[in-house]
Amino acid sequence: MPSGLRDGTGARPALSAILVAMVLGAAGCTPLDDLMADIFKRSMRNQESFDPYENTLPPPEGSVAMSAGNYAASPFEVNLGQPEGASDVPPPFTQLDMTNRPEIVDRLANPVPSSPESLARGEELYDRVCVVCHGSDGAGTTGYIFEVHPLMAAYPLRAPRAVALSDGYIYGMIRVGRGNMPAYGHQIPHYDRWHVVNYVRQLQGVGAEGAN
Repeated sequence: MPSGLRDGTGARPALSAILVAMVLGAAGCTPLDDLMADIFKRSMRNQESFDPYENTLPPPEGSVAMSAGNYAASPFEVNLGQPEGASDVPPPFTQLDMTNRPEIVDRLANPVPSSPESLARGEELYDRVCVVCHGSDGAGTTGYIFEVHPLMAAYPLRAPRAVALSDGYIYGMIRVGRGNMPAYGHQIPHYDRWHVVNYVRQLQGVGAEGAN
């Protein structure tokens, strides 16, 4: 074995070379960074930033302010940031709650009459959110997703079992989902869910509360 490796002296030049290379490499970035700072008048080493809510700007002219988490006070009002909201929002529940204790949603009364205005709003939301899976006629095999994934056919809304569901149960499915259907509570507000329920009843050819 070479003596340099045996006594460790041969490793010292290699270690020194590595250290020198590291120092030169680090130093090599500084002139380039200084040059970019001279050109663009800023550097990653010293950059200005804003703290949260510092130097906030007012909303653009004509924009509609929204208050996350607040509900509109009635079925046809738009929440503009007021703290008041609906007083008839059911307390939180889950899919498991609906399975084990369906009465928690079955007993919910639909507070929105099935008026032409409600049906128009329900149709707008249905075409925006529901039609992709359930189809425009509620058949479940006429949705856009069925053309791509035939095994993902949605349950037909006009089937006797769906017609027999209470308004509250359909509301609950929209809010927390069921089976393969995801929750849409974050996307469809409280009263809008009832508008969708009314429109689904129209697709089913029955009145409010279905067969109940």
